[in-house]
Amino acid sequence: MELRIVRLEGESASTYTQAPISEQQLSAWKDEFYKCPKNIVAQNVCTKMDPFDACMSRRSLESINHVFQTQVKNTKKPVTNQKSSGRCWLFAALNTIRVRFGNDSMDELEFSQSHLFFWDKIERCNYFLHNVVNTAKRGEKVDGRLVAFLLNDPICDGGQWDMLVNLIQKHGLMPKQCFPESFSSESSMRMNAIIKSKLREYTKVLRDMIMDGASDEKLQDKIKEQMSEIYKVVGICLGIPPDTFTWEYYDKSKNHHQIGPITPKNFYENHVKPSFNIEDKYVFVTDPRPTNPFNFTYTVDCLGNVVGGRPVLYNNQAPELLMTMVQNSITDGEPVWFGCEVSKRFASKQGIEDLDV
Repeated sequence: MELRIVRLEGESASTYTQAPISEQQLSAWKDEFYKCPKNIVAQNVCTKMDPFDACMSRRSLESINHVFQTQVKNTKKPVTNQKSSGRCWLFAALNTIRVRFGNDSMDELEFSQSHLFFWDKIERCNYFLHNVVNTAKRGEKVDGRLVAFLLNDPICDGGQWDMLVNLIQKHGLMPKQCFPESFSSESSMRMNAIIKSKLREYTKVLRDMIMDGASDEKLQDKIKEQMSEIYKVVGICLGIPPDTFTWEYYDKSKNHHQIGPITPKNFYENHVKPSFNIEDKYVFVTDPRPTNPFNFTYTVDCLGNVVGGRPVLYNNQAPELLMTMVQNSITDGEPVWFGCEVSKRFASKQGIEDLDV
């Protein structure tokens, strides 16, 4: 077999000589490590437990307590748990909605997160496949940054507020009792891996069709054919939400109530929307990059979940304004749907987000 060494495009001769790690250097690093008693203590501790737990600041824990001057009333039980899934945006939103729903008449209520999760998977796959066609038609290369990014994780669990609005407006809401959790809603990794594989397969089919000059009608027919398979996968893993449901519950006075049979969309329109209208909420962000000045509204290319639905928009404002709006909202008894990069400086067991923790 002939061995050929090919210079990569754009590569030029370099005068820099790369230096591998020598045995002497490794020995010196090891000696230096064990000369420090702190390193030995840290090693003993962190090989036995979570390094972040070992680094927890005692002083910070002593100075933080979960007592607040103002709290939103009418928060309902139970405490919800997204388990091993990326549905935080759905859980946070539905918890926000249930505060207003029913007022003081009930202690416990949980909307079905799995119901919206099912429809998000279906709608988002369809949205992705249409993005495949759109990006191909505008000349994006399959190994370019945009298409490579889309293919990297085409069916993640995460989402944005406008995506939630799209789902509820089209598919409504229902109580959790009427469409409970499944294994794959609580642990979505396996289902997502199957769908991801299919979407990548379908991407090649669609791009090949476009290269061969297929008409828009044929492309749309192919997407419908592909989506019928996606529907089967999601339906097998999550179950399929019922077209109508009947909800029975007791209020605080132990009086029995029944709603239904009713469609999820009518349930939202007739029973939820009067107390919480998802359409009159606004999303503010703080993006401090110089390329994105404050006081403008932005969107993200190819981000969404429902074809023909509401675009994902962000009103970019200074953090001081966001904090003021959050404070005013909570003072008025209105919970705030809030998202951030929580993994940095976060003590999850204690529920503390702090730079010094």
